[in-house]
Amino acid sequence: MARLRDRFGHLVKELGKFGTVGGIAFLFDLLIFNLLISGDGTPPLLAKTISTVIAATLAFVGNRFWTWRARERNGLRREYLLYFFFNAVGLGIGLACLGISHYALGSIWPAVFQTTLADNISGQFIGTAFGTFFRFWSYRRFVFVDAAAPARTPSASVPVTKGD
Repeated sequence: MARLRDRFGHLVKELGKFGTVGGIAFLFDLLIFNLLISGDGTPPLLAKTISTVIAATLAFVGNRFWTWRARERNGLRREYLLYFFFNAVGLGIGLACLGISHYALGSIWPAVFQTTLADNISGQFIGTAFGTFFRFWSYRRFVFVDAAAPARTPSASVPVTKGD
């Protein structure tokens, strides 16, 4: 049990911090998205884009200076550009979920799929969930890399055996 705790304890802590930062960013995203679609009638995809950019900026600060603060810095500009590149991919995942629901399914059943509730479920919950899995993996792997960890190469894990 101690070996498991030693091996995965840091991952559990990172997930907890990432979840806390993400939860706060999600609340901002949800609030801004709903203000935009209900307040002045901003189209759902534009509202989601605006709310995600604002929430992602907040999350960058939290993740860089709290979640992965112990990791060596690889240049703030590099981290920022990679972070927002992967956030754009995550945004694309969320927009795809929202677009399929609101426009594709909404063209068939507008009373069900072109509502504020349906937009929140598809864009804010389903899209954010899929995007969050991708973001955690990509931030940990490419953005806030652990410089002390040895590089993983496929050949390093393959045992070498002599032929007959």
